[in-house]
Order: sequence, then structure tokens, then C-alpha cells
Amino acid sequence: MIVQTEAFSAARQAAFAERLLGILNGGGLALMVSVGHRTGLFDAMEPGWWATSAELAARAGLHERYVREWLGAMATGRIVEHDAESGRFCLPAEHAAHLTRAAKQDNIAVLSQYIGVLAAVEDQIVERFRSGGGVGYCEFHRFHDVMAEDSGQSAAAALESAVLPLIPGIIEKLESGISVADVGCGCGRIINLLARRFPKSRFTGMDFSEEAIGKALAEAEAHGTTNARFELKDAAAIDMPGRFDLVLTFDAIHDQADPKRVLANIRAMLKPGGVYMMQDIGLSSHVHKNMEHPVAPLIYTISCMHCMTVSLAQGGAGLGAAWGVELAERMLREAGFSQISIHRLPHDIQNAYFVASA
Repeated sequence: MIVQTEAFSAARQAAFAERLLGILNGGGLALMVSVGHRTGLFDAMEPGWWATSAELAARAGLHERYVREWLGAMATGRIVEHDAESGRFCLPAEHAAHLTRAAKQDNIAVLSQYIGVLAAVEDQIVERFRSGGGVGYCEFHRFHDVMAEDSGQSAAAALESAVLPLIPGIIEKLESGISVADVGCGCGRIINLLARRFPKSRFTGMDFSEEAIGKALAEAEAHGTTNARFELKDAAAIDMPGRFDLVLTFDAIHDQADPKRVLANIRAMLKPGGVYMMQDIGLSSHVHKNMEHPVAPLIYTISCMHCMTVSLAQGGAGLGAAWGVELAERMLREAGFSQISIHRLPHDIQNAYFVASA
């Protein structure tokens, strides 16, 4: 039993009120950063270029009145600089390094899109707090697109330079020709990228979202990719024993309805000597060990508003994004993987990479 013994602190109250105001301002700015990313405004603001709202709107091909209000948020939020005398605005190079598409994996603006996407289901989530159950995938508009862009920065951008080398010798095998599956492939960005890079290998992407599979197929067709195929399939119902040399999942296990069955299915999919690589959220299974993680509040928010609830909507386990590396390793062993290594990559603050084999 915990007993409150500290006297009420007016200073602590004032500090917390100030922090709450900071949170509210940060929430507003997160939406505006998302808008700036999606409209291309950050990309149009060449570092060192001072522009009026009209000049920026003309360069970006947008309506000036909206750009003017957006710049007000950016200036008062100390994201862009403002010169009162000329009425011009400038994006510092140090800020552009985390806000433009040219920043690639350092572009944090991509993550800001989650706020707007998740806010759209707030009413349904509030109701589930009262009634239980979950909110299904179909209620989340643009989530697959944002996930694909996020994954494109964390995994796809470093696929050959950092991710694949975690599996010794796998690049040489891919160049010679092996069979690869991506379970929960989403829009298929990674599997299509791999198929283009390694034409002698055969790739299969699987996802239970018809919308996502449609986008994956469209990308493959646009690039003339002939060694990648995509199947509309529930990961819990996969029955492909001994078919693949390499199975991949990217942020796909924790929101499954039946993650234990999915991992067991993946184990069965592997040929003798095959390898499974699982990218998933790199938090601990214990809240107290996540207190200093730089994006823990965001991850728990995404989990509550998406990952956990989509699993519960299917009557599932509702693991959530913060299921943690400890539970993940235990479940991999229960699925039949005896050799497991866990890796972190310097460019990826969110995820852990598990390499597992029998």
C-alpha cells in the first residue's frame, strides 16, 4: 500500500501546469508538422531562404491564406524563424535536417502523421474504454500509408546497409536465389524493394488487408517486377510448411489477434536452416524500464489507439506495441526458435531486430 505523505507543493503544481501547456502546444504543433510534411512546405523552404507567406505559397503551389496561418504556428513554435521587419520566414538548416524528405531516415516529421490518423478514431476508442472490444483496421484511414513511409525510413532505407547484414551471409544467398516471405507486408514496399534488388530470388508478400495488397500489386506492376507475388492472407491461417529460406516481419506481430499461432506458422514455413527476422518495437515489457525511452509516450499512444485495439477487435490477445523484447523473446522460444539474437541499429530508436532460427 502506497501512502501519500508529501505536503502539497504550489511550485510543483505550477511546474506541472506549465508542462501541460507545453503538451497542448506540442500536440498542436504535431498536427502542423504533419501538414507541413504532407503539403511539401518543409521541402519548399530551402534552408537559408527567407520568404513571405505569398512567396512560399507560390513555390509550394498552395493557397497563401493557409500557408500564412501555418507559418504563424511554425514561428511561435520556434520551428521556423521570423523577421518582423520584412515579414519573412526561414527554416534553419539544423531544423531542416529533421523535417524534410532530403533528411531521409532523420526526418521526424513522418512520425507526426500518426497524431492526425489516430485522432480520427478518438470517439471509437473512448467508447471502447467503456464497452471493451476494439476498433477494426477498416476505421484507420491512411494508416497503411503512414506505416509504409515510417518503415521506409527505419527499415527500407537501411535494408542492405544495416538490416540484412544482421543475418550472416544472407545477401550472398539472396543474390544467388532463395525463397523469401514477408508476413504482414502491408503496402509491400520492402518486399518490392528486395525483389528489384535481388532478381534471382523469389518473394511472397502476405497481408489480410485488401487495400494494402492492392497497393503492393500496383507498385510491382508499375516497376515491372516479376519475381514478387502478393497474397491476401490471414497470418494466423498460413499453412506453408517448409517453403521459405527467409521469413520477414516488420512491425507486424504485436498487433496480431493470435501472435502465438502466427509465430508458430512462421516457424513451420521455414526450410531446414531457414532464418526468421522480426523487426518490432524495441521497448521493454516493463513500464519502469521504459521511463527514459525517447519516444515511449508516443509508442504507448499508438498502441492504445491502434495496435492493441485492432487485435482486440478480432477477439485477439491485444499485446500492444509495448509488448516488449522480453515477452517477444519468450514467445519466439515457445514457437520453436532456439537460436535468437536481438539487435539495435543506431539510426532506429524505435525498433529491435530479432534474428531467429531453430
